[in-house]
Amino acid sequence: MSAQPKILLLDDDQDFLDLYREMLTQHLPSLPEVKVANSGARGLAMIESEPFNLLIVDLNMPKMDGLQVITIVRRKHPQLRLVVLTAIRDEQFRTRAYGMGVDQYWIKPESDQEMGLFMESIDALISSEAQEGFRGVQSKSLVDIIQLECLSQSSCMLKIVNGPSEGRIYIQNGEVFDAEAPSLSGEPAFQRILSWKTGTFETMPADPSRTRTIFTSYQGLLLNTAQAIDEAASELLLAEAAAPVEDSPANPSGKPNTPIMVELSQMEGVEFVLAVGPKKSTPNSWGLDNPKPVADFTRQTLANFRDLGERLQFGELQQVLGNGPQRHVAVTTCGESELCVGFPPASGPEHVRESLKNILSKWGS
Repeated sequence: MSAQPKILLLDDDQDFLDLYREMLTQHLPSLPEVKVANSGARGLAMIESEPFNLLIVDLNMPKMDGLQVITIVRRKHPQLRLVVLTAIRDEQFRTRAYGMGVDQYWIKPESDQEMGLFMESIDALISSEAQEGFRGVQSKSLVDIIQLECLSQSSCMLKIVNGPSEGRIYIQNGEVFDAEAPSLSGEPAFQRILSWKTGTFETMPADPSRTRTIFTSYQGLLLNTAQAIDEAASELLLAEAAAPVEDSPANPSGKPNTPIMVELSQMEGVEFVLAVGPKKSTPNSWGLDNPKPVADFTRQTLANFRDLGERLQFGELQQVLGNGPQRHVAVTTCGESELCVGFPPASGPEHVRESLKNILSKWGS
């Protein structure tokens, strides 16, 4: 990102453009250069002629509306950050915009507090570097997504998918009403969902008939969840450090594997890690609610490729990398263990190979 970020503000109201250009230019700490366009065609022409860091676009415009602009920009300039700033209070438009990959969706501020929140959010967006996050609001954590929905007093249902797991968070008028996760509901489900590092999400219409099971404010929920995650990780490490260590076929060195799983879970872009030994040993995993099918897949895949390698006389199997629309998967061996690691689909082949090399190094140490 350049030293002075560039913002393009697109709206058919010239008075609005003049006001917000002045506000963004003078009140953002990042001191962006702000240019304006009063039509979709003019905005697209400017994006083609010079680079921008952020496009702020209205939805209700003549001839070419905001959604049409977003469709073209997302296809031709996928790295450009997108923010919707509109007066349209319609959940279907919100859902469509997030589904098209916008970073934020804002109703035009009507108070000083709302304007302050909008300005803070825009500055954070253009100042941040791209990171792994939840697709739909690029470079945002799930905490950021929930805060945006609650601050805007919206009513919606967030469907979050993390690997084979799916969770749902129900928001009504800016308050978290209920949550669902595999085998969990209410606040425990909310905590489970927020422990997921990456995934995909979809904003769906609210369910007004939903029974409220969560009565803690969203600020309290986020604080309680952060504390619960930290305490669980600490207890896990302490328990493993205090437990007697025994040799096993899946852990021949006698070193405890669970702390390694905690360490590997912090690696960028890793969705899950699983290690298996002989067929009757219990899989050791992080990020999987049901590790058995993945363990069976890992054993069978490595066995099949070993057999293929022997038939073709390719030599000893090193690793197998598979790319898919939902995630990338790497399977390999390390000593007596067989490993399976999941990565988000945005991870490139070089990132997967380098991450797998680091994982094998940590596992074997």
